[in-house]
Amino acid sequence: MNKDQVSGKIDELKGRVKEKVGEMTNNPDTQAEGLVDQGKGKVKQTYGDLKETVKDEDERERRP
Repeated sequence: MNKDQVSGKIDELKGRVKEKVGEMTNNPDTQAEGLVDQGKGKVKQTYGDLKETVKDEDERERRP
Protein backbone atom coordinates (compact mmCIF):
# COMPACT_ATOMS: atom_id res chain seq x y z
CA MET A 1 0.00 0.00 0.00
CA ASN A 2 1.41 3.40 -0.93
CA LYS A 3 0.83 6.89 0.44
CA ASP A 4 -1.69 7.78 -2.28
CA GLN A 5 -3.84 4.78 -1.42
CA VAL A 6 -3.73 5.62 2.29
CA SER A 7 -4.39 9.32 1.77
CA GLY A 8 -7.26 8.49 -0.57
CA LYS A 9 -8.86 6.15 1.94
CA ILE A 10 -8.60 8.81 4.65
CA ASP A 11 -10.21 11.42 2.37
CA GLU A 12 -12.98 9.00 1.48
CA LEU A 13 -13.72 8.20 5.13
CA LYS A 14 -13.60 11.89 6.06
CA GLY A 15 -16.06 12.56 3.26
CA ARG A 16 -18.45 9.90 4.50
CA VAL A 17 -18.42 11.47 7.95
CA LYS A 18 -19.04 14.95 6.53
CA GLU A 19 -21.88 13.64 4.38
CA LYS A 20 -23.57 12.01 7.38
CA VAL A 21 -23.07 15.10 9.55
CA GLY A 22 -24.62 17.19 6.77
CA GLU A 23 -27.59 14.84 6.60
CA MET A 24 -28.08 14.84 10.38
CA THR A 25 -27.81 18.64 10.68
CA ASN A 26 -29.77 19.28 7.49
CA ASN A 27 -26.81 21.16 6.02
CA PRO A 28 -26.59 20.58 2.26
CA ASP A 29 -23.23 22.39 1.99
CA THR A 30 -21.54 20.03 4.44
CA GLN A 31 -23.22 17.08 2.77
CA ALA A 32 -21.90 18.23 -0.64
CA GLU A 33 -18.40 18.74 0.78
CA GLY A 34 -18.53 15.17 1.99
CA LEU A 35 -19.42 13.89 -1.44
CA VAL A 36 -16.58 15.89 -2.99
CA ASP A 37 -14.12 14.51 -0.42
CA GLN A 38 -15.30 10.99 -1.17
CA GLY A 39 -14.74 11.51 -4.88
CA LYS A 40 -11.32 13.02 -4.28
CA GLY A 41 -10.42 10.06 -2.09
CA LYS A 42 -11.50 7.54 -4.71
CA VAL A 43 -9.40 9.30 -7.35
CA LYS A 44 -6.34 9.23 -5.07
CA GLN A 45 -6.88 5.56 -4.34
CA THR A 46 -7.19 4.74 -8.03
CA TYR A 47 -3.99 6.68 -8.75
CA GLY A 48 -2.25 4.76 -5.97
CA ASP A 49 -3.56 1.47 -7.34
CA LEU A 50 -2.21 2.37 -10.77
CA LYS A 51 1.20 3.21 -9.32
CA GLU A 52 1.26 -0.15 -7.54
CA THR A 53 0.34 -1.98 -10.73
CA VAL A 54 3.10 -0.23 -12.69
CA LYS A 55 5.60 -0.97 -9.93
CA ASP A 56 4.58 -4.64 -9.81
CA GLU A 57 4.84 -4.97 -13.59
CA ASP A 58 8.25 -3.32 -13.57
CA GLU A 59 9.48 -5.70 -10.88
CA ARG A 60 8.05 -8.67 -12.77
CA GLU A 61 9.87 -7.66 -15.95
CA ARG A 62 13.20 -7.30 -14.11
CA ARG A 63 13.09 -10.86 -12.77
CA PRO A 64 15.23 -13.35 -14.69
